[in-house]
Amino acid sequence: MTRVHLCLVISRSVIVGTRELLEQACKLDPAERLELVDAVLQSLDRPDPETDRVWLEEAERRLAAYRAGKVRGVPAEDIFGTT
Repeated sequence: MTRVHLCLVISRSVIVGTRELLEQACKLDPAERLELVDAVLQSLDRPDPETDRVWLEEAERRLAAYRAGKVRGVPAEDIFGTT
Protein backbone atom coordinates (compact mmCIF):
# COMPACT_ATOMS: atom_id res chain seq x y z
CA MET A 1 0.00 0.00 0.00
CA THR A 2 1.46 3.32 -0.98
CA ARG A 3 1.34 6.35 1.31
CA VAL A 4 -1.05 8.01 -1.13
CA HIS A 5 -3.37 5.01 -0.96
CA LEU A 6 -3.10 5.03 2.84
CA CYS A 7 -3.99 8.75 2.96
CA LEU A 8 -7.01 8.12 0.74
CA VAL A 9 -8.17 5.28 2.97
CA ILE A 10 -7.75 7.40 6.10
CA SER A 11 -9.46 10.45 4.58
CA ARG A 12 -12.36 8.27 3.38
CA SER A 13 -12.84 7.11 6.98
CA VAL A 14 -14.34 10.49 7.75
CA ILE A 15 -16.99 9.82 5.11
CA VAL A 16 -17.62 6.10 5.47
CA GLY A 17 -17.07 5.66 9.20
CA THR A 18 -14.87 3.45 11.27
CA ARG A 19 -16.79 0.21 10.72
CA GLU A 20 -16.69 0.56 6.96
CA LEU A 21 -13.00 1.48 7.07
CA LEU A 22 -12.30 -1.63 9.12
CA GLU A 23 -14.20 -3.77 6.63
CA GLN A 24 -12.13 -2.30 3.78
CA ALA A 25 -8.89 -2.77 5.71
CA CYS A 26 -9.70 -6.44 6.36
CA LYS A 27 -9.94 -7.00 2.62
CA LEU A 28 -6.31 -5.94 2.13
CA ASP A 29 -3.65 -8.59 1.83
CA PRO A 30 -1.70 -9.28 5.06
CA ALA A 31 1.32 -7.15 4.07
CA GLU A 32 -0.91 -4.15 3.32
CA ARG A 33 -2.82 -4.62 6.58
CA LEU A 34 0.45 -4.72 8.48
CA GLU A 35 1.59 -1.51 6.80
CA LEU A 36 -1.73 0.12 7.67
CA VAL A 37 -1.53 -0.98 11.31
CA ASP A 38 2.05 0.25 11.54
CA ALA A 39 1.10 3.65 10.13
CA VAL A 40 -1.81 4.01 12.55
CA LEU A 41 0.33 3.01 15.54
CA GLN A 42 3.07 5.45 14.50
CA SER A 43 0.47 8.21 14.36
CA LEU A 44 -0.34 7.50 18.02
CA ASP A 45 3.26 7.21 19.21
CA ARG A 46 4.29 10.83 19.16
CA PRO A 47 7.30 11.80 21.28
CA ASP A 48 6.61 14.06 24.22
CA PRO A 49 9.45 16.60 24.52
CA GLU A 50 8.68 17.20 28.21
CA THR A 51 8.92 13.49 29.03
CA ASP A 52 12.15 13.23 27.05
CA ARG A 53 13.56 16.24 28.95
CA VAL A 54 12.66 14.75 32.35
CA TRP A 55 14.19 11.36 31.46
CA LEU A 56 17.36 13.04 30.18
CA GLU A 57 17.73 14.97 33.44
CA GLU A 58 17.18 11.78 35.44
CA ALA A 59 19.74 9.86 33.38
CA GLU A 60 22.29 12.65 33.81
CA ARG A 61 21.60 12.77 37.58
CA ARG A 62 22.10 9.01 37.88
CA LEU A 63 25.29 9.07 35.82
CA ALA A 64 26.70 11.91 37.92
CA ALA A 65 25.89 9.99 41.14
CA TYR A 66 27.57 6.88 39.74
CA ARG A 67 30.67 8.80 38.68
CA ALA A 68 30.85 10.51 42.08
CA GLY A 69 30.78 7.12 43.80
CA LYS A 70 27.44 7.82 45.50
CA VAL A 71 25.86 4.73 43.95
CA ARG A 72 27.27 1.46 42.72
CA GLY A 73 26.38 -0.42 39.60
CA VAL A 74 24.68 -3.79 39.81
CA PRO A 75 25.88 -6.53 37.46
CA ALA A 76 23.31 -7.52 34.85
CA GLU A 77 23.61 -11.15 35.99
CA ASP A 78 22.33 -10.13 39.44
CA ILE A 79 19.28 -8.51 37.86
CA PHE A 80 18.47 -10.84 34.99
CA GLY A 81 20.12 -14.05 36.21
CA THR A 82 22.82 -15.93 34.37
CA THR A 83 22.14 -17.20 30.91
